[in-house]
Amino acid sequence: MPPLPARVRVTRPPLPLAPALRAAAVRLCPQAPHEALTAAALAVAGGSVIGAALAWDGSEALGVESAWRGRGIEEALMETLEAARQSP
Repeated sequence: MPPLPARVRVTRPPLPLAPALRAAAVRLCPQAPHEALTAAALAVAGGSVIGAALAWDGSEALGVESAWRGRGIEEALMETLEAARQSP
């Protein structure tokens, strides 16, 4: 996983997403069918969700707040999402 800014953490939340996490995921990836997710990875900084990588049958979506783009977060989210997809 690429090095991340000090206050950023990437996590694999359980599905279905908790209401606050689901709201953040909808904001970052509005095109995703949130009721049909098969895996998710979220980037959190200072208690706020700043990035999301979501997967569902046959597709995926990635969204990162513009102020956080280009800092390795996209790569970390996709690596974590792939790990989540491979977990039972």
